[in-house]
Amino acid sequence: MQLRLLSVNVGRPKIIALVNGEPVHSGIAKHPVGRERIFVGATNLEGDSQADLSVHGGVDKAVYAYPADNWPWWEREHRLPCAPGTFGENLTVQGADETAICIGDRFAWGEAILEVSQPRGPCFKLGIHTGRPEIPQLMTQSGRSGWYLRVLREGTAPIEADLIRILASGGPNVREAFLAVYDSRTPLDVCRRVHDTPGLAESWRHPLARKLDKPL
Repeated sequence: MQLRLLSVNVGRPKIIALVNGEPVHSGIAKHPVGRERIFVGATNLEGDSQADLSVHGGVDKAVYAYPADNWPWWEREHRLPCAPGTFGENLTVQGADETAICIGDRFAWGEAILEVSQPRGPCFKLGIHTGRPEIPQLMTQSGRSGWYLRVLREGTAPIEADLIRILASGGPNVREAFLAVYDSRTPLDVCRRVHDTPGLAESWRHPLARKLDKPL
């Protein structure tokens, strides 16, 4: 499998709104990279960072990818104009959605090797960023979340290059992993399979452990 890379996007935290008189800082507003190559580090792309490291960024959420394959649904069903960076993603990709990408899949991008670690959890800042406060809830209901990747090997990557899958893990797909946490109707055997998947981010494993009454 190859994922076509439509855009590479980065951004620094800034104030995106005032809520109850308090500033909301976020790095969700990202812009396409204009140069030819970018360094892919262990916790960030070059030129990118996050405001609240307790819930964003880190080793398991170093790079966020969102598939343009979801754009027609957002535009048709919810009249949300879509473009690179609409969902605050680092990589706008095309060629597969959350049902075709699995936890533990690995991709080569230039010198870097990336591994799918977890779905993206919707955040109220996405509603601010899009100007549509209902978008996080719609993402939760639809499972059109995109996915995070950890960086197994750092390196320089070309902006105009496909991501090439070098390992198909055979694990649960991103949509299954998302619904295991967010949909109470998900069967416990599916939750258990997701929980036990090698490579799943610990932050995603914890709520499943609580569901399954497993010790952390």
